[in-house]
Amino acid sequence: MNVNETPSKISETIELAPNFRIPIIIIISAFPLILIQLILGGIVGLFGIFLTIQTTQIKLKFTPDTLEVYRGEKILRTFPYVEWENWEIYWQPVPILFYFKEIKSIHFLPIIFDAKTLKDCLEKCFPKTN
Repeated sequence: MNVNETPSKISETIELAPNFRIPIIIIISAFPLILIQLILGGIVGLFGIFLTIQTTQIKLKFTPDTLEVYRGEKILRTFPYVEWENWEIYWQPVPILFYFKEIKSIHFLPIIFDAKTLKDCLEKCFPKTN
């Protein structure tokens, strides 16, 4: 794909809804771990709480030209599709990780958003070539 092309097929901004599935599963899995290994269970529980907070704070918005990342109402970063090389959603039975590669960097995000809408937007904004 030519770097100057914008493959986006969306005409309006789409904001992904939060999804608390992964943080809740991590928090629930911390309880039995606490019985086996207190420190490990505590770390897993704190990670689940961290992801819960991130789920309430972080927003992804797909615009016709960029993926925008917000914390509350403040924009943190924009990722123009013309700089993308590839993307992937890992573990399809229960999507847990979103990966995308730009020309100069790679990014990983836990899927704390609606996975179906995420995949639909990715396929429209940057269709896979393989």
